[in-house]
Amino acid sequence: MWDQRYNEEGFAYGTTPNDFLKSEFLRIPKGGRVLCLAEGEGRNAVFLAKQGYSVTAVDQSPVGLKKAESLAVECGVEISTIVSDLADYDLGNEVWDGIVSISAHLPAILRKDIHSQVAGALKKNGVFILEAYTERHLQMDGVGGPPPSQKEFFMSLDKLATELIGLEFIVGAEVDRDIYEGKYHQGESAVVQVVACKTA
Repeated sequence: MWDQRYNEEGFAYGTTPNDFLKSEFLRIPKGGRVLCLAEGEGRNAVFLAKQGYSVTAVDQSPVGLKKAESLAVECGVEISTIVSDLADYDLGNEVWDGIVSISAHLPAILRKDIHSQVAGALKKNGVFILEAYTERHLQMDGVGGPPPSQKEFFMSLDKLATELIGLEFIVGAEVDRDIYEGKYHQGESAVVQVVACKTA
């Protein structure tokens, strides 16, 4: 599915960064190493690279990451890309100053596994930033998020609070907001937003 979507003309989710990430990225230690999960065509990774971070983008779609690399070149920055299903990817141990998860919707078992690795993968004072659709989005008019048949892919603040063990929440909220990110994220949306820090 993702190769097909990213093969379409243009950028499926646009080339500008996610608004929540743009408002919170300065919490990540300046100039640090950042991992972008399920990064697709690279809009958030390229934005962070432009801010002076050393960015690695991981995604299962080689088509998406090729576009990410092209976007980086166009913007005069460098990013590293890794083609991998997150089920096969090890986040590492105390590697990252920041981990970013924007609309990285996964089956519940895989999501819990990935989130259980986040605290260990962050360095001390490292920061995790997430925005994802909640199930309430199915009641909205906006375009985006998993289909109704994949309700387990939606996230909630309660779920994230139990999954992100070892992190101190700085921001944690479920909000309604308008999103305009390419053709596949459009209009009134219901999302959960998290910024969490590894303090220990």
